[in-house]
Order: sequence, then C-alpha cells, then structure tokens
Amino acid sequence: MPTFWPIDSRRPAGVCALAALLGLLLLLVSSSLRPEGQAPALLADVAGPIGPATSRFVDTVLGEASSRGAAMVILRMDTPGGLSDSMRDIIKAILRSPVPVAVFVAPSGARAASAGTYIMYASHVAAMAPGTNLGAATPVQIGDGLPLPGGDRPKKPDGKDDDAEPARDEPAGDAMKRKLVNDAIAYIRGLADLRGRNADWAERAVREAASLPSREALDEGVIDLVAHDVPALLAAMDGRSVEVLGVDTVLRTAGIPIELIEPSWQMKLLAIITNPNVALILMMIGIYGLIFEFANPGSIGPGVVGVICLLLALYALNMLPLDYAGLGLLLVGVAFMVAEAVTPSFGVLGVGGLIAFMLGASILIDSDSPAFRVSWYVIAGMGLVSAAMLAVVLGYALRVQRYAVTTGTVELTGEPATVIEWAAGEGVVRARGERWRARGEGRIEAGDRVDVRSVEGLLLHVSPRARNGTGEPT
Repeated sequence: MPTFWPIDSRRPAGVCALAALLGLLLLLVSSSLRPEGQAPALLADVAGPIGPATSRFVDTVLGEASSRGAAMVILRMDTPGGLSDSMRDIIKAILRSPVPVAVFVAPSGARAASAGTYIMYASHVAAMAPGTNLGAATPVQIGDGLPLPGGDRPKKPDGKDDDAEPARDEPAGDAMKRKLVNDAIAYIRGLADLRGRNADWAERAVREAASLPSREALDEGVIDLVAHDVPALLAAMDGRSVEVLGVDTVLRTAGIPIELIEPSWQMKLLAIITNPNVALILMMIGIYGLIFEFANPGSIGPGVVGVICLLLALYALNMLPLDYAGLGLLLVGVAFMVAEAVTPSFGVLGVGGLIAFMLGASILIDSDSPAFRVSWYVIAGMGLVSAAMLAVVLGYALRVQRYAVTTGTVELTGEPATVIEWAAGEGVVRARGERWRARGEGRIEAGDRVDVRSVEGLLLHVSPRARNGTGEPT
C-alpha cells in the first residue's frame, strides 16, 4: 500500500520528528492569528525614594514597551517622594511615551507622596488601591514657618493681610521660597489641565501639603479609578479613552497578559551607590585605600580597592544634585588629611581637614528630599574613623620624634673608629665601614681605636681612647 508521508511512522524517530514539525506549525499559526488586543501590559514597581536610578528604570521600561508594542505600562508606586530633577525626568518620559501609562498606588498601605503626586497627575490613568493615599506635595525646602502665597500670611501692623505680591522689604530667602512654591503650583496645575484632573486640589497639595485617601481622591476627581489589584485595574480601564501624544486612544486591556519588568543588576547597583550615604562611604574607603597604598608601595590590594571605590563614588555624586560649596569643603578636608598622612604636621592639617570634611559632608547634597541627604550618623561615623586614623598617624609621628637619630653624619658622634693611617695629627679612619678623613690631638697611631667627638662636613674630629698599663689603648 503506497504511503503519502515522507517519514516512516513505524520508526520511533520518525514519529518524534513528525510530532515536532506539527507542533511548530501549530505555534506559527496560533501566533499569526493572535488578536492585536492581546499585546501585554508591562508592570514595573516604583518603590522607595525617587532618584536617578528610578528615572532611568522608568525610561528603560517605557522604551521597551514602545519597541515591543505593549498595550499598557503600569507603574505600581509606593514612594515618599524624591529628587525634583528625577521626578521631572520621569514626567517627561511619560508625556512623550507612545504607550499609555497608568500609575497605580498599590498595594494597600502604599502612598504617592510629594514627587509621586506629580507623577500621578502626569499619567494617562491614575489609580489607587484601597487603603492608600497621595498628596503632601509641598517642596520640603519651603519649611514650616514660611507664609505661602494664598495661604496664611502674617498680618500687617494695621491688621490687614499682605498682598499676594511679596513686600519690597521681604528677605531674599522668603522671596526665593515663594518662587519655589509658585513654580511647583504652576507645574502641577499644568499637568492637571493636561489630564483633566482636579487642579484646585493639586494646588492645595502644594500650598497646604494636603493629602487624600483613595476613595476621597476618586470623589474629588484627583484620580480615575480605585482597584484592588492589577487584573482588576486592567478590567476597569478597558474601554476608557485617553489622549496619547495628542491622539485619542481607546484602551483594550481586559484580560491581556501581564509581564513584570524587573530592574537589571546595573539599575540595582545604581540605586545603591546613588544613596548619598553609600556614596560618601565609598569615597572615604577609596581615599583611605590610596593613602595606605602610598604609605606601603607595592601592597597593590588597597590601591585597587581604593581606585574602584573612589570612581564609583565620583560617578554616584555626579548623578546627584551637589552643593558645590559642600563639595569644595569636602575636597579640601580630604586634601588636608592626605597631607597630614604624607607629611605629618602634628595635627594642624589633620584637625583642620577633619572639620572641613564634616562641614562639607553635611551640605554635600542640595536636595529637598530627606531620603537624599547625608545622614548625621554617617557623618559622625566617618568623622570618628578619620579621627582614629589621624590619632594613629600622629602617635606614630610623635614616637618617631623621640627615637635617636640612626642615619646621617650626626649618628657618628660618640661612635668608635679604627685608625688606618695617621701622621702629624691627621689621617684616615674607618667608621661604620666607611673611610673618613680625621683630625685629632694626643697620641694616636695606626691600628688604634679612637672615639668620634664631632663631625665637620666630611672631616671627623677624634680623640684617643685611654690606654691601659701596658700602653695599649683600651
């Protein structure tokens, strides 16, 4: 009976090859018939303070979503706030994204405070889980005692309120703070108008540090949805119309697959080293490693570790908002401490460098976020370590000062020498294995032992040793 199969099905190998071929064909057919609405939703967690690592991670996720044609990007957020520059970078990335972005404050107990509130206002869909809150968007640099524009103002002597405009005699610091808060208000109101959200409450969040729980935020028109989890959020978003790059887009998100995007090891490393405390510790490890290497040439290990740590610290500080006065004090302090280690000045350079270092570290980061300030505990710890290092260096220097001189011509005074040649009160002696011209008075002969009394340039002044009863020098 003729067969129509090119593979002999009576053989096990032929059966396996046939099954593999059919499976491949079915896979290709199913992928080609997949509806467009089944593009995945990319889920990324934005947790902790918002900094350079966060902005880079969000930008990477949005770029991957665009290249893969994802249906949605969900940023699951839980943040106390962060750096203003990083927040604005994230907002710019969301506004230019061709893929709709939803910011979801979750799980229950999470928050989107300060910078997180601005990012929520920029998103295409703002959602919260029950038991979460947002708000408190006043810049921290404003301080508690500043009368904000439109808020409680100090009374004039006549009992009337101040005008909206600052008084002419207003201190420059207060005027700068007013500029900061007015800039923040204008920024968040612009985002609210762009997404059709409650702009008046957004202004209150900046002026008065107002906060809202999820249900009240929905009632106030601050957010769009309340959902218990991501699948519920996708179901609730389905059919909504959002504006993406000026084009109205209807979301088709019900039942689409969800892919969690984890940060790469480079992102995790960046998040660690851009912590100001870690950056400061890395810098000090690098400096001490190089000092140890210079003090002990050839040890190699401390130098390698020092260079790596110092480069990581400089890279991290470059990513953070620096106060250049603080950086200058820090570098001066480090330079003084290095100078003390190389050429000890008995504490003058070391103590001055330690003071400059601690002052510089305290103002190193110019940030309105408490999460991106150098901890006083770290500053105190680094100060104690530096003080201990200086104590070791100074103690060694003081001990060396008390040692007798063991090198140079001064050490020859009082040492014995052997006369090699002698005539008319002058001759040649051997001291410490070297030949010296010598001059002396008294009875001195070749082969005698003499004592060096003083050194004048390359000339030794010697005196004969006392002789015993036989006439030989003792």
